[in-house]
Amino acid sequence: QVQLVESGGDLVQPGGSLRLSCAASEFTFSNVGMYWFRQAPGLGLEWVSSISSGGGSTNYADSVKGRFTISRDNAKNTLYLQMNGLKPEDTALYYCAIDPDGSSRGQGTQVTVSS
Repeated sequence: QVQLVESGGDLVQPGGSLRLSCAASEFTFSNVGMYWFRQAPGLGLEWVSSISSGGGSTNYADSVKGRFTISRDNAKNTLYLQMNGLKPEDTALYYCAIDPDGSSRGQGTQVTVSS
């Protein structure tokens, strides 16, 4: 059974930075592309970013392009999301997932951007 555990969420002021981590287990992490999603209160699941199995190809939603960076360490079975220039509209529960629709995701980590 796929295990995904997100961490690193916090309360941060606008303009601040956070790095999210996703520890993966019970599957061959280095063989699969990975995804970050987020869900703001009252809204649907939104795709944020994706990365290929080897890390050489990345994609971003327009809303985060230039501010967020996805990366992975296959030796540590860990996925990351570096978030810079955070805005109040980035406030959401952030999930990592192993599929492009987000159906197989972890429990999430809360990011709140507020002054």
